[in-house]
Amino acid sequence: MDVNDLLTDAYGRLPDLVESAVQGLTPEQLGQAPAAGANPVGWLVWHLTRLQDHHVADVMGEEQFWVTGEWADRCGLRADPNDTGFGHGPEQIAAVRPADGRVLVDYHRAVVDRTLAYLRGLRPADLDRVVDENWDPPVTLGVRLLSVLDDDLQHVGQAAYVRGLIQRS
Repeated sequence: MDVNDLLTDAYGRLPDLVESAVQGLTPEQLGQAPAAGANPVGWLVWHLTRLQDHHVADVMGEEQFWVTGEWADRCGLRADPNDTGFGHGPEQIAAVRPADGRVLVDYHRAVVDRTLAYLRGLRPADLDRVVDENWDPPVTLGVRLLSVLDDDLQHVGQAAYVRGLIQRS
């Protein structure tokens, strides 16, 4: 298996996980935190998608779908290209109000489709390209792609867990 197959397989698994985390939840349930200070399903899925949109668009040298599309408006937010959810407090988390789960699924699908198209065109040597010199050591494309994938998998797992808590309450 080559690196393109491995990465496209891994990223290609995310949409089904995202869909199963939000499927059938009401807008209220998407915004329901399981405990004070905890993140709701809607915010978790929004955040993992924003992170991928932000980071992959950056390494591609393209605009984020969050900025160029209708996604921000459909989530009750403004199209701030720097807002990925990092550092959000309770008020900012509560402000993420997607109209329904389909909005999150469709936004995520658009982002993943672009990511997969990008990954299919990579050569192994491309993964060594430095994409962020603000770290020591500098971050390569390969490390950035794995970091995004790791974050996405963690958050979609958290969203599935929170979904289970909501459905049992």
